[in-house]
Amino acid sequence: MSDVVQQLWHLVDEKRGLFEALSDRIWSTPEIAYTEYRSVAEHRRMLELQGFTISDSVASIPTAVMGEAGSGGPVIAFLGEYDALPGLSQEAGVAEPRPLPGNGYGHGCGHNMLGSAALLAATAMKDYLESTGTPCRVRYYGCPAEEGGAAKAFMVREGAFDDVDIALCWHPASFTHVDDAQSLANTRMDFAFTGRSSHAAAAPHLGRSALDAVELMSVGVNYMREHMPSSARIHYAMLDSGGIAPNVVQGYAAVRYAIRARDLAGMQALNARVQKVAHGAAMMTETEVEISIMSAVSNLLGNTPLERSMQHVMEALGPVPFDEQDRAFAREIQATLSEEDIANDYARLGLEPVADLPLCDFIVPFGAKGEPMMGSTDLGDVSWVVPTVQARVTTHAIGTAGHSWQITAQGKVPAAHKGLVHAAKIMAGTALDVLENPVVMAEAKRDHQARLARKPYVCPIPPEVKPPIQPRPVDV
Repeated sequence: MSDVVQQLWHLVDEKRGLFEALSDRIWSTPEIAYTEYRSVAEHRRMLELQGFTISDSVASIPTAVMGEAGSGGPVIAFLGEYDALPGLSQEAGVAEPRPLPGNGYGHGCGHNMLGSAALLAATAMKDYLESTGTPCRVRYYGCPAEEGGAAKAFMVREGAFDDVDIALCWHPASFTHVDDAQSLANTRMDFAFTGRSSHAAAAPHLGRSALDAVELMSVGVNYMREHMPSSARIHYAMLDSGGIAPNVVQGYAAVRYAIRARDLAGMQALNARVQKVAHGAAMMTETEVEISIMSAVSNLLGNTPLERSMQHVMEALGPVPFDEQDRAFAREIQATLSEEDIANDYARLGLEPVADLPLCDFIVPFGAKGEPMMGSTDLGDVSWVVPTVQARVTTHAIGTAGHSWQITAQGKVPAAHKGLVHAAKIMAGTALDVLENPVVMAEAKRDHQARLARKPYVCPIPPEVKPPIQPRPVDV
């Protein structure tokens, strides 16, 4: 790469220690969707320390923050996250399940690293702009509630990205590659059934069981599975089973469904079918059902010019520089996994498994495709309004499943720090490549507009639905 890019990467290295420490602090205070008050405070302090102009409560979400630096030119955004997951508490650097005391939350998807690396990339670009006088505005968006809360979709709906020219993001991964922009559109929908309580033995005929309605809905949706696209996914979790007394007919019960499909149109069609099942269950049990959307996200929209630019930067930088200590711990983690776990990781990229390779030591070729990613992300909504590209960068052992205690265990070890810094260099390098090559910027915008011409963006969250803001803890 050019001396200019090397200078930018040097700026990343100069401040890597600050951001590795930030990542570790976020790891140590895991907070779930819309409760990330400590995490956003840490990111805000870092923005202030680095000299960004700060906007709090972006889109009226108190755990969202934005920092901006520079003037003139295009607006380049780096997107970060910092929310954790329930049930994934785990001691760091230990290759066996060992939950920490507390609420059971843990960074089982690596968002402690995600936000820290994105902010490091934004900071390096800010420092570069200041040193060269290059006209450009760089922004860091601290985004909460990616895990099911769809905060970016709410932010998009409120216009938070309307003047952004390109957006960059990354995600911790088993392999280093440019994300292929395949994800599922997703709605999280709550179904609250209300019936009539009664004594289950003395007067069962007077009761109308809301729990029966929930169970019948589950049966109906299960029968639906044979008759929906094979790429679609439907999952559910009980929110309220109506109590713990079996001798009381449950007068209230609630269940949450996640409904996923390849695109928004397919998701909306499935949404309607699941709602019909719910109404049928209510009819069968003589209960009432109230249906409400909690959140929804769009599928990712790719951008070939940005993806090629990022691949060029990745290949110039090379793989993450792991050492033998990193590989030794990764082997310990792999010992907790099955051969199927490891083979499945390779299959996602259409790669053949490599014997005794605990950590990825190569860059996956551009366009490699295997089994499509079946998850969802609110980055999808950003990608519909801004040309967007995302890197996947190795931070954990091959075969490690997302949303697992093994991810949490690897979240603050040296390999995670190295992957974090590498991701920052890839994002910053891509931003600089686009900034220095107006043709790439123009091609990225043409690519984006061409995709929108085929299928315009419609926010999947109804206008009346608001983000489920959680109260600020008294000690924050």
